[in-house]
Amino acid sequence: MKYIILIFLITSNFCFAQSQWEMNDKEAENYKKADKELNTIYNKILKDYKTETKFILKIKEAQKAWIKFRDAEMNALFPEEDKNLEYGSVFPMCWSMSLTSLTKERTKKLKIWANGIKEGDACSGSIKIKD
Repeated sequence: MKYIILIFLITSNFCFAQSQWEMNDKEAENYKKADKELNTIYNKILKDYKTETKFILKIKEAQKAWIKFRDAEMNALFPEEDKNLEYGSVFPMCWSMSLTSLTKERTKKLKIWANGIKEGDACSGSIKIKD
């Protein structure tokens, strides 16, 4: 029985193995999807709040600041100049995974404006109340 399990584990490893290039590519695609969702939500906010001119100026300012933060955060996480040399072949995968994580966090925050909130939140500020 031990040998059957061992053979299964060894063969299943080969069946599901991916090259580093494939993993890098998969994570890059995950980031593209996350970035697309963020842009969709951001554009929905711009459309839904188009008559709120002060808010539109401020959300654009906030988004520009977030992009600067995201870029600075990524460079703090991977500070070396020659990233591929320093961090190895996994670097593109790790970079994409980190970008995806930051982007999803931002999207989650923006969705509050896109989706609105229930009436009764005294601190909702510019966030619209759900119908």
